[in-house]
Amino acid sequence: MATAHTVQITPDNTGLWEIKQNEPAAKKASELLQQDLEKHHVFFNNMGFHDHLTHHLLSLYGTGASAENLQKAYDVNATYQRPLVEVHKKVVEELKDWEAAKKFLGKEEYYTDFLVFFQNEIDKLGWEKTLSEYLFKGDEKSEDMLARLMAGLVHPLIQLMYGMEWKQPAIVAMALAQTAVHGNYFRKFIDASEEAAKANPTPMPSIVSLLEAVGANEKLAIASKLSGDASKMRGVLSKAWDEMLEIASRVKVKPEELDERTAEMYHITIYEAASAAFYPGKEPKFDFFLIHHVNVAPISLIINSQDWIPIETKVRLLEWKIRWDLIQYAARNCPPLRLDELVSYVPKKVRSTEELLRRVQDLETDDGHAIKLFRAVGTGQTVSVKYEDKDWIKIKGDLWDKVNHLIVDSLEAPDPRWVRGAGDPKAWDEMPDLAKDVNGVSDKLEQVHL
Repeated sequence: MATAHTVQITPDNTGLWEIKQNEPAAKKASELLQQDLEKHHVFFNNMGFHDHLTHHLLSLYGTGASAENLQKAYDVNATYQRPLVEVHKKVVEELKDWEAAKKFLGKEEYYTDFLVFFQNEIDKLGWEKTLSEYLFKGDEKSEDMLARLMAGLVHPLIQLMYGMEWKQPAIVAMALAQTAVHGNYFRKFIDASEEAAKANPTPMPSIVSLLEAVGANEKLAIASKLSGDASKMRGVLSKAWDEMLEIASRVKVKPEELDERTAEMYHITIYEAASAAFYPGKEPKFDFFLIHHVNVAPISLIINSQDWIPIETKVRLLEWKIRWDLIQYAARNCPPLRLDELVSYVPKKVRSTEELLRRVQDLETDDGHAIKLFRAVGTGQTVSVKYEDKDWIKIKGDLWDKVNHLIVDSLEAPDPRWVRGAGDPKAWDEMPDLAKDVNGVSDKLEQVHL
């Protein structure tokens, strides 16, 4: 039985893809996830880089990977993880009082203490009521935690997604502990954008038009370059706060629109990431930061499916996600949103979706980002089908197959694996030149980005 202290995955619990799994793979997934829970810190270095093993293993398992695939992925990526620090029993006791707990927030050395604390809370309340208490209640404590959930390139949110999707209390505890040790850098903008949205009488336009508005704003388009902040998202807000706030204020989802706006958000993150993967004369490469917004998109589907979460909370979290997508787009210097690149793209070798998936599962150097992206795109395709007649749909039919090929071709091209800041021409300098003896793109593509 899955508890706050024990991970237990079964063959019929495979997440959103609902594929068939087997007992050896389920047993191996449970074993390795348990080791990750008990052995590893949330950050594998002192720069705040995250442990992705939970996401990696469940993405592999949820797409049908074998026990051998799971073990190989763990063996490669467990080598550089940091061990958990010793628990401070006195701190765990202090965390029971929010005022006392405040001095430990945002400090990675207390991750283990927060983990034990939230495991204890889940023991008492269950994981659903614990999330309600610490994220969705609407009081000072939960509002603080909810804002931290969006920090760290949304990694706390990604961790929570896997915990909720697989209904694993222990992984939910890990997500809450991870949330607690992240900074609360964006709370001011979150609050300001919500207030601005309330005061904005204009109905919400399409999400693509909002991205285009970001790209058309000269100040937003260069804001991240002007800032010396290591976090490009924070840099955007420091240099173009008013401009970003004005566009973010247009994000206003009505409760009756929740399902379609969720699908639109999901679809457009994929469209944005695929558009940004092309640059003239270079091998296609996905932007490392933009893919996180694709990889976390399934959380909205999972949250929307929970009948214990109020509709107002579901709407609010979707609005936050859309605003985050807008800020990240500015932070990556607004790469062109053009369908031409994808339409013109010629895969290096045509393969079935099943073969493409196997190639991603077999990547020996993946740290989880690649399989998460492939899985998220597959889910996004399923979600989009229902709305194919809508004006906001950009990808349909065989273009989905091109996206899948694009992912694999980009992964199998020479390193670097990801571009960082796809809208900045300088970011492409270190990317490999397009090989002349393969197709990859049509001749038309050279005219794009001029």
